[in-house]
Amino acid sequence: MDAFFASIELLRYPQLKGLPVVIGGGRRKVDDALLGGQPQRDPRFIPVADFPLLKDYVGRGVITTATYAARRFGVGSAMGMMKAAKLCPQAIVLPVDFDEVRKYSRLFKSTILEIAPLMEDRGVDEVYIDFTDVPGGQREGGRVLARLIQKAITEATGLTCSVGVAPNKLLAKMASEFNKPNGISIVDEDDLQSKIWPLKCRKINGIGPKADEKLAALGIQTIGELAALTPEFLIQHFGKSTGAWMHEVARGRDDRPVVISSEPVSMSRETTFERDLHAVRDKTALGALFTELCGRLADDLARKGYAAKTIGIKLRYDDFKIATRDQSLVGYTLDAKNIRQVAGQCLKRVPLVKKLRLLGVRAATLERLDNLTKSAEDGIFQVSNEALDQSIRAREAPEIIANEGLGDQLF
Repeated sequence: MDAFFASIELLRYPQLKGLPVVIGGGRRKVDDALLGGQPQRDPRFIPVADFPLLKDYVGRGVITTATYAARRFGVGSAMGMMKAAKLCPQAIVLPVDFDEVRKYSRLFKSTILEIAPLMEDRGVDEVYIDFTDVPGGQREGGRVLARLIQKAITEATGLTCSVGVAPNKLLAKMASEFNKPNGISIVDEDDLQSKIWPLKCRKINGIGPKADEKLAALGIQTIGELAALTPEFLIQHFGKSTGAWMHEVARGRDDRPVVISSEPVSMSRETTFERDLHAVRDKTALGALFTELCGRLADDLARKGYAAKTIGIKLRYDDFKIATRDQSLVGYTLDAKNIRQVAGQCLKRVPLVKKLRLLGVRAATLERLDNLTKSAEDGIFQVSNEALDQSIRAREAPEIIANEGLGDQLF
């Protein structure tokens, strides 16, 4: 989907089309402010001058996405809002509306399934489609089907998407970025040298900043240069698994199938604070945020139909160092109070003398609720408080940290 989060906002505020808009930052209070206490006011007619600007943003939020007008200034996803404000101060800033995002995500995916039923879900705004056996799918190399999908999605949602067509997932992913927005790009095996090899190595999904930096240090900038290397050279510098993988993907090889259904490995909720917080001096604020995160994580589990056997926490300190801890239970839970209690015990196992920049809660070792129901006679239930206490006592003793005398001051 093209600039999915931003495009959803433009449906609500069409007067912002063509303008630089970034999505991210704070909570969803901007609508009330724009309506000025007049809920009957039509959002489409709110003057552009009334919208908040990026130059006035103060905080540590990051950009979820940006309109293409904003991207021309160098603004992009995962960029800090304050940094983006220096590049495009005139951009309008709006927060994410997760309810709307989920609604349109379900809508565009259900539209695709009516045309091509073999679909792999890759998150809120992206899918893979295997149309090998779709009648007429091979016409014009897949272009006809791609146009049909684009048209159907736009009619159902009012949004646009870009489609990459290729023999495998690796190349299709890359092709989907070639002609945004609302574009179609077809890459055949014969196009590897002309369309893929001139690209930077980072364009390969799976080569991150560290691997790219190491490749650059070896004098490797493009995928073509990567493809020219021997497997032995890559294995020597990147290890057996990664080196062999690099050798394959640089040649456009990828045998991963389209996976129709998959189970999540974990779910998490985290927040970055507007200012650094201290476990003692900001105990009340931290405690409220911590409880809210646990509640939202419990809601996520319930909404998606899962329970968790492992609960964990994530902290980022003011020096950007990260600490994580987790704890396994004797059974499964999706109860907010249980999650809060176990996560609180995890906090006792990390130093809390430094200020905190980020706090997160994670649920792992997931199981579907319907599977747990079927297995109830085997003794698998949602964790009771008594079982929870026993699990905590069995695991906490060796790892408790004194936290420099904080004692019960833990939030």
